[in-house]
Amino acid sequence: MAQVTQSAASALPRGFRSAEQGWPRLDRIPHPPRRVPLIGDVVGTHVRTPIQDSMRIAAGLGPIFRRRAFGKEIVFVGGAELAAELADESRFAKHVGLGVANLRPVAGDGLFTAYNHEPNWQLAHDVLAPGFGREAMAGYHPLMLDVAGQLTGAWDASAAAGRAVDVPGDMTKLTLETIARTGFGHDFGSFERDFATEGPHPFVTAMVGALTYAQRLNVVPPLLSSVLLRGAQRRNAADRAFLNRTVDEVVAARRAAGGGPGDLLDRMLEVAHPETGERLTPENIRRQVITFLVAGHETTSGALSFALHYLAQDPAVLAQAREEVDRVWAGVEVPAYEQVAKLRYLRRVLDESLRLWPTAPAFAREAVADTTLGGVHPMRRGAWALVLTSVLHRDRAVWGEDPESFDPDRFAPQAVRGRPAHVFKPFGTGARACIGRQFALHEATLVLGLLVRRYDIAPEPDYRLKVTERLTLMPHGLRLRLTRR
Repeated sequence: MAQVTQSAASALPRGFRSAEQGWPRLDRIPHPPRRVPLIGDVVGTHVRTPIQDSMRIAAGLGPIFRRRAFGKEIVFVGGAELAAELADESRFAKHVGLGVANLRPVAGDGLFTAYNHEPNWQLAHDVLAPGFGREAMAGYHPLMLDVAGQLTGAWDASAAAGRAVDVPGDMTKLTLETIARTGFGHDFGSFERDFATEGPHPFVTAMVGALTYAQRLNVVPPLLSSVLLRGAQRRNAADRAFLNRTVDEVVAARRAAGGGPGDLLDRMLEVAHPETGERLTPENIRRQVITFLVAGHETTSGALSFALHYLAQDPAVLAQAREEVDRVWAGVEVPAYEQVAKLRYLRRVLDESLRLWPTAPAFAREAVADTTLGGVHPMRRGAWALVLTSVLHRDRAVWGEDPESFDPDRFAPQAVRGRPAHVFKPFGTGARACIGRQFALHEATLVLGLLVRRYDIAPEPDYRLKVTERLTLMPHGLRLRLTRR
């Protein structure tokens, strides 16, 4: 089905397409009041929080709405029934939307940013998919434990000194080192850096810069970007050059070594497509490595940070999670690969955190043929909508009258069976959903288990959750107090 979808989308135009080009009856879709001529729906919005602004607008306008800014009209969907239709692979395919397209100068036709018609997507997917199978995952597990040991070493020192820990900063170190070591045999040395004097690793600085710049392009009119973002453009060019240079050095070191442990990089360099015999080109390898290093750590670090926030805020949930870890891992100093999946309640905590704050907060879908959405809204071939995952995950028809509350029991087996399909989408949907989903879930569950077993955690007094947006979502300024158990 994926190949049919990609073929059907092959002749669609690329680049941003305003909704007027694909939705003949936009008048049926509500938009915010106080629309300003030429400028659009900008009253009360903020350039740094477009997702949270859209969440607020959705609460007032319903399951489908549109926003216009500087000539760009976008249709947003947050209702479960409409999102289920958009997830139908026979009618819709991934749309490389505005935010994702803005990353193409960094990641090109990598797995996340490739257009459906680009052949390297299917080639890379088929070559790399076995790298996320069970056997490969079991091989990554010891390296995940090693990196987690670096984290707990740093947290032990903070606990002993009575210092609060910077959760997003440390989770970023953890997840960057994990994907770099498991996937590419590279050690960034993140935990050896003195953050106070050296700051984050330059790769992280460049990555955050690239993501932030891409988001700013979403909200700055193209005709003004060359003026308003002139300095940012220069910094972005430097950030892209550093990311490319870093990855080229990693690949060159592997080639000079004559091979590695059979990780993702080895697959990229040595494995041909099982049917066609094609291999990834050097340029595409660079793009795939950047994709994995950025996407493979940025979203997982956010998921871990949000989960730790909610655990610290809810002592009863923390106690239940700790009881499970102590029971399932009883007498085991180092958990085996198979023991991680047995932490079912802790996995519910992670899933509920991803429900409230999916760190990849939206995905775009485009019609592969003329169709009608919800029996009301005609769409021409190529018309697209942005599914707001953070709104879908708050649909009261699915999640109840208090969808803002944190309740891991929403993911108890009976509750999951009672919900319709396509209402929980933290990893996207369809053939183009995140290839590293199981990697991220195993890593995050393992780390949470190790942390709740080792520490009592408490929030700093008066902390209130504030969310930073840089294409992905992250808790801002989250610090926790630790006590060794």
